Amino acid sequence: MNDTIPVKFIADCMLGKLAKWLRMLGFDTRYIPDADDDELVRVAVREDRYLLTRDRRLCDRRMVRKRCVFVDWGDTKSQVAQVLRALDLYVDPGNLFTRCAVCNGEIVPLAKVDVEGRVPPYVYQTQSEFGQCTGCHRIYWRGTHIQHVMEALEEAKDARTDSE
Repeated sequence: MNDTIPVKFIADCMLGKLAKWLRMLGFDTRYIPDADDDELVRVAVREDRYLLTRDRRLCDRRMVRKRCVFVDWGDTKSQVAQVLRALDLYVDPGNLFTRCAVCNGEIVPLAKVDVEGRVPPYVYQTQSEFGQCTGCHRIYWRGTHIQHVMEALEEAKDARTDSE
């Protein structure tokens, strides 16, 4: 896969956790839980996105057949590995945590002074770098969840390597 062209996804209603994880890995991932199949196909085609689905029949639709990934059951980490493997993708460490896990907006740097009173006092005292989502305005900082995501990413990379 050409890594100079950003890969974008849209996930069906059964893959909300996968969408969240792909966002944390830096992939632009739409998730519209109440969208019907026709709407998913329209968005995928219009926005040039790969459709991620648990529905084999949806992947067989002519308009998305070549840009659809059927995702097997499994835990979220194995689903991430399936998507990376199917599209021969690798995660760019520079893109980690650049998208909001909640709304898919971009996370941009935010000055520490701008978050005073908007984050818990302990977080304000112990953290020096903050970011804010351009969509929902949620504030992010590097907490312990970062280490958990990094460990899970390593497992996904290992799963990808083991199955090749």
